[in-house]
Amino acid sequence: MGNLKFKINKSDTEWEKILTPQQFYILRRKGTDFPGTGQYTYHFEEGIYRCAGCGAPLFKSDNKYESHCGWPSFDDAIPGAVVMQPDYSHNMIRTEILCATCGGHLGHIFDDGPPKTTGKRYCVNSTSLKFEKITGKSQK
Repeated sequence: MGNLKFKINKSDTEWEKILTPQQFYILRRKGTDFPGTGQYTYHFEEGIYRCAGCGAPLFKSDNKYESHCGWPSFDDAIPGAVVMQPDYSHNMIRTEILCATCGGHLGHIFDDGPPKTTGKRYCVNSTSLKFEKITGKSQK
């Protein structure tokens, strides 16, 4: 993963023992969920979205919105939770987003998000996330 350094470093064999085959494909092989199929695409409960690989908090539900793109979309990440790197795969130029803790592939970031907020769209694979419901507490 380039020159990026992560707090959690595991071999593929170690990751395969703790992730489902789909999670391994998305998080470690930079795969993509089929659009509209992810469990969090149309999910809007209050809580925190964590990395499915290491459990690190990534996104607050306050930042989730319906972008009609087929994947969960957020207009911002928790500060320091994700890192970005250029992605030139599939004959495109995009910016990949990774979990800052374990380097798991989350998706990509685009500049077509809600203009009244950050203007960004963090387009994230549901498979790369685990949701933690927050009840009776603030997300802040």
